[in-house]
Amino acid sequence: MTTSIQHGIAASAGIGIGKVFLLQEDELIVVRTPTPKEDVKKEILRFRKALDKTRKGMEHDKDEMLRLLGKSHARLADAYLLILEDPILTKDVERLIAKELVNAEYAVQSSLEKVSHAFDILIDEYFRERKNDILEVGKKLLRNLLGIEKKNLGEMTEESIVVAHNLLPSDTVSLKNNLVRGFAINIGGKTSHTALLAQGLEIPAVVGLKDISAKVRPGQIMIVDGSQGVVLVDPEPAVLQNYVREREILLRESQELTKLKDLPAQTLDGKRVELSANIETADEIPAVISHGAEGIGLFRTEYLFTNRPDLPEEEEQFQQYSRVAKQMLPYPTLFRTLDIGGDKLAPFIEDYTQERNPFLGLRALRFCLKNPEIFRTQLRALLRASAHGKTRIMFPMVSGIEDFREGKRILESVRAELVSEGVPIGDKIDIGAMIEVPSAALTADLIAQEADFLSIGTNDLIQYTLAVDRVNENVASLYEPMHLAILRLLRAVVDSAHACGKWVGMCGEMAADSNFTQLLLGLGIDELSVVPSSIPRIKKTIRSTDLAAAKRFAQEILSTTDFRAVREIFNRAKLKII
Repeated sequence: MTTSIQHGIAASAGIGIGKVFLLQEDELIVVRTPTPKEDVKKEILRFRKALDKTRKGMEHDKDEMLRLLGKSHARLADAYLLILEDPILTKDVERLIAKELVNAEYAVQSSLEKVSHAFDILIDEYFRERKNDILEVGKKLLRNLLGIEKKNLGEMTEESIVVAHNLLPSDTVSLKNNLVRGFAINIGGKTSHTALLAQGLEIPAVVGLKDISAKVRPGQIMIVDGSQGVVLVDPEPAVLQNYVREREILLRESQELTKLKDLPAQTLDGKRVELSANIETADEIPAVISHGAEGIGLFRTEYLFTNRPDLPEEEEQFQQYSRVAKQMLPYPTLFRTLDIGGDKLAPFIEDYTQERNPFLGLRALRFCLKNPEIFRTQLRALLRASAHGKTRIMFPMVSGIEDFREGKRILESVRAELVSEGVPIGDKIDIGAMIEVPSAALTADLIAQEADFLSIGTNDLIQYTLAVDRVNENVASLYEPMHLAILRLLRAVVDSAHACGKWVGMCGEMAADSNFTQLLLGLGIDELSVVPSSIPRIKKTIRSTDLAAAKRFAQEILSTTDFRAVREIFNRAKLKII
């Protein structure tokens, strides 16, 4: 038997081995049938009943997720419930039934196709994942209309790899049964529900496999290599044994890494590196502490604003931010201000115009400067929270010194306002800029003069600099962190900040890849912020690195002009340093 190898997107690191558990969806065949005019009300009522049944089922699933997986994953179910209230799945469907005199199933299918076409023109990975979310909720509604039941993960009886087209939050309520060894999913990217879930539960996962669910049979042996983005089906005995051995090595390494929890992230020659965590809810703090982080280097505040019918009030934001700051003491918490596009908050914005490309549009700091009331409310909450812990504030998607200055001006205005009201705030609050746009990287010398720190967001910086959409399979191979343009920008940003006596952090995926750690230290990065599960491995690499050698390594790479030579130097020097 020949091993079948499938390549996808590495979504959650590790090696999983088990039998295929195929979460096969029955094909939803929707036929257009006419609805007599006198039966329109009856057909709309049938649709509403299916909608209500879907809602109740999803509410039950949410309760189960809350009980089994915790609040952070239950919030995903909240997002799906809000999708169910979207006019596309309510008013549009009823309008089609009444106007076109068609059956409810056909009306739902037509509305979903409309959504699909609308999202296809967007290039941002986050928004494409939201398209998948809407389509999956629509399918759930269709199954209730058609009377089709979906296979349940609770039927699993042995160690398995879950293979599916996609996973809904409701599919995951039985995952903590110690039988799931990995995920292999047709669609999705690094921000998909499956990826986030797998990372949170530390289960190996590969997504974006296109048609893996059509290429396998239940019971086949499958290996999921979540670090390399590779899936092997029916591996030959020797290959299987190699992966079993590698999995055992990784397990032993993981156990050894836990011993580093309370040790400093310090190089062999004494350079102390601040090693922090990226999170978006307070529920993740126990994982931050248990993995040995020395603070939060990126707290994403967007979750408070998305998938809800209104904007969060100042008090709600304050309660969330202060809770995080308190729980992280004596370590610092870096809050990133709202990093979201105007299209996600369109219902709350006057005169909003739909953007064809939100990725290059009104988002992050640009959005906040154009909507100062939303910005000021968040800044009031953040400054109030600073009285309860060591707080840092960072503006995302800074384009240059002008918008950074304007952001600081508004912040200082809010600070003065709070002081005049007698509201307590922290004495020392560092204000920084996120460097993820080439224009900001090229003017980092100016920004560093007025910022307390700089933090490099490599995900967007690489995409913007190389003009590459990393989830576009036609150009994904051009997404290269080792491109000399990227490395020179990193060095320029670090040198600019250090010349002003300011520290530089990094919070993108490049920071979380231990293969790059020595290079980043050699370039002069002072702080790394990564997902909690990556902290032990990064810490081990830091503690095994000689900084002087790392600097020579970085300089040698920056001195070459040939990419193949860059890779050769990188691989050779990395081994020497370790």
